[in-house]
Amino acid sequence: MTTLQTSRLTLRHPDAGDWGAFRDFMMSDRAAQFTQNGDLGRAWRSFAAELGHWDIFGYGMWAVTLRGDRTALGLIGPWTPPDWPEPEIGWMIFDPATEGTGIATEAARASLTYAFNALGWTTAVSYIHPDNARSIALAERLGAVRDASATRPAAYPDSAVWRHAAPHTA
Repeated sequence: MTTLQTSRLTLRHPDAGDWGAFRDFMMSDRAAQFTQNGDLGRAWRSFAAELGHWDIFGYGMWAVTLRGDRTALGLIGPWTPPDWPEPEIGWMIFDPATEGTGIATEAARASLTYAFNALGWTTAVSYIHPDNARSIALAERLGAVRDASATRPAAYPDSAVWRHAAPHTA
């Protein structure tokens, strides 16, 4: 299981200890654009899918932590369920205090670089609800552009598709 390090962050495999932070996020208004929002059973199944994605594919969304701390601040990374039209870089930040710190941008950039370079992806998108201004702003900071012609997942028919360019490598 691959772990990534940035200057401030560790991106690690999520584990059972991250359930509480995930649950609290999914039960809050901050997760209003997710279909699991407010439904404990659906939130639990969604978290189990995050863990299972790693077991099935060997990669998935990482738990984002500050270096030297195991507290999950969110989940960010590659996500490719079999019913998704294209490979996605997804994100969810659990704690609103993390917003505005650049942590999501830093983790998402590392995830994109990994997906293109290590996983060999030739394309990546992010499926974002049009009312989720924070996620749209993050996609734009990452250089993604809206792709109105792209197919959306059946689970999120109202989402907009934001297409990422391959990161520049030295």
